Amino acid sequence: MTIAVIKTGGKQYKIKENQQLKVEKLAGEVGEKIVFDNVLLVADAEGKNVQIGQPILEVKIEAEIMEQGKARKVSVVKYKAKTRYHKTQGHRQAFTRVKILKIGAGSLSVEKKVVAKKPTVKKVVKKVSEK
Repeated sequence: MTIAVIKTGGKQYKIKENQQLKVEKLAGEVGEKIVFDNVLLVADAEGKNVQIGQPILEVKIEAEIMEQGKARKVSVVKYKAKTRYHKTQGHRQAFTRVKILKIGAGSLSVEKKVVAKKPTVKKVVKKVSEK
């Protein structure tokens, strides 16, 4: 089993295959396939083979849109004392429920070895003239 961390709608989600996930509204109809390409991390279940993006990986994640909807209503109340001001407003946030079909398995078999470069330190030597 493979897990991944993706970024969509300004949030990050830890996902695995066959998981249903409720994310911010995405364009598309129910039944359409979509691809998430902002993948931040991919790892196997044991944690032995871990790839961390700098900032993202070249792995694609396939998903299917299961539902387009709106969340429950949240009441927003504004009130100012002593001025007879009050305002009541409601908000329903749009969401998309997706089912993760496949985490790009082809890219996982290729291990990318990232070698951190050591910072170069330049020594500054000032010549002091003797007087």
